[in-house]
Amino acid sequence: MKEKSAFITIIGRPNVGKSSLMNKVLGQKVAIVSNKPQTTRTKIMGIYTKAETQIVFIDTPGFHKARNELDRNMNKAVGDGMADVDAAVLVVEAVTKFKSEDGSLPPAELELIKELKKRKLKALLVINKIDLLENKEELLNMILRYTEQFPFETVIPLSARTGDGVDRMLAELNGFAKVSPHYFPDDDVTDQPEKVMVAEMIREKLLHTLDKEVPHGIAIDLERFVERDTAAGEPIVEVEATVICEKESHKGIIIGKGGATLKKVGSMARRDIENFFGIKANVKLWVKVKEDWRNRQGLIHTFGLD
Repeated sequence: MKEKSAFITIIGRPNVGKSSLMNKVLGQKVAIVSNKPQTTRTKIMGIYTKAETQIVFIDTPGFHKARNELDRNMNKAVGDGMADVDAAVLVVEAVTKFKSEDGSLPPAELELIKELKKRKLKALLVINKIDLLENKEELLNMILRYTEQFPFETVIPLSARTGDGVDRMLAELNGFAKVSPHYFPDDDVTDQPEKVMVAEMIREKLLHTLDKEVPHGIAIDLERFVERDTAAGEPIVEVEATVICEKESHKGIIIGKGGATLKKVGSMARRDIENFFGIKANVKLWVKVKEDWRNRQGLIHTFGLD
């Protein structure tokens, strides 16, 4: 059998479950997830290989109204993720609230559909979180709203949480694969360097731990990441990272009383890192303030977010 490959971009608003969907397809976490908007900040490739077919998924940040330079970079990453792909998957929520006066789609989704038309991209509509939909009759009305706006190849209701419908989506995406050598080794699941994944594991724990506006102004500066043998000859991963925030008041919240919050984050991140590498890990965290860093392209570049 000849090898086949396809590049598929995953687009949508923040918090519709794009990263959760890709993680479910790959059978492991390669993109962090949280209930906070803008969890994904850069393009992430997930590589799914089965038999002769390889599908390279490009998980993009949630498209949203930009309020700073980082937001603009994230929205640009969405556009970049739609270039040179074989098809797109527009992920929406089954629990989407439409404007009552005219029933129109959310503005961000209208912008994404406009971009699909401009690029003449074929696309699937994936309606995620159907396990949360109480009235299944609403699904048909929802499908009509979206298909009136764009000629989707097909519509697939699914649940990234339970996996219901994911196999059908993969079967549809196989149809976009063309005869071509695989672009990545068959056992690869992502193109992300280990250093980047470790930094994201730390940020994910901060997103789960912190409330309100604090998580949005956080970046991770990974200063040390080495694997070595201890004196007893046992392998260990050593991680030293600085949590960057924008305000002194946020610094205190991140550290917590007596350092409790930062210690909790470090412990949770350590467990994830140990599970990922299969060896012991040592994680040390600090906190620094870099005022308004999300509007400073130099710092955005330093933190690998451009």
